[in-house]
Amino acid sequence: MSNPINHVENKTVIITGASSGIGEATARLLAERGANVVLAARRTERLNEIAAQIEAAGGSAMTRSVDVTDADSVDALVYHANNLFGRVDAIFNNAGVMPLAPMSELKTGEWDNMINVNIRGVLNGIAAVLPLFKEQGGGHVINTASIGAHVVVPSGVVYCATKYAVWAISEGLRQESTDVRVTTISPGVVETELGHDITDPTSKELLTQFRQLALKPDAIARAVLYALDQPADVDINEVIVRPTASAF
Repeated sequence: MSNPINHVENKTVIITGASSGIGEATARLLAERGANVVLAARRTERLNEIAAQIEAAGGSAMTRSVDVTDADSVDALVYHANNLFGRVDAIFNNAGVMPLAPMSELKTGEWDNMINVNIRGVLNGIAAVLPLFKEQGGGHVINTASIGAHVVVPSGVVYCATKYAVWAISEGLRQESTDVRVTTISPGVVETELGHDITDPTSKELLTQFRQLALKPDAIARAVLYALDQPADVDINEVIVRPTASAF
């Protein structure tokens, strides 16, 4: 029996939010499958550590410091990835923040940050790759939404709103595209650094309780791999990944 075709091998995949959690796990897994991974985040030192480990294991990786809220920064990321590898096949818009708090706390600065990172960051990633994908005649946009794109919870109202927006942007892009694949990944509770910036004590404790049933980041990485590892005519539009024991 012949081995199945590996549709990920030699693909160049940009991953934002790659310095930890889901982004890091995805970079490691895709590199194992033969992809050229481009790790992007603000923590350059951590990115370089991960890339060095990937290359020591025989993988191909480059790093780039990026602020996803800055369109020029994201454009430069895509330019350098394309310049180095000669092609960009996919972008995984994974960077996100989740400073949960009741709306009555009026943490408007945190609202703005979530809108900038979670929504504008995704839009900047899409804008940076679409012209290239159109020129190439194909490409793949993968966006991290959340179970919060499907259910609203107290203290997570604005966060859920940003993830609903990611879902809507992804679905709209899919409908407009005949040569670009679009996938929304909606994780349930995962053990990551997401939420480390919560300033509301009650919300921080609530997240700690939720994470007693949390998935490991590699569970989401496998979902990304599944979406990428399809023939060009197959578009996995959405994957929701929850812990088996979780109601949310």
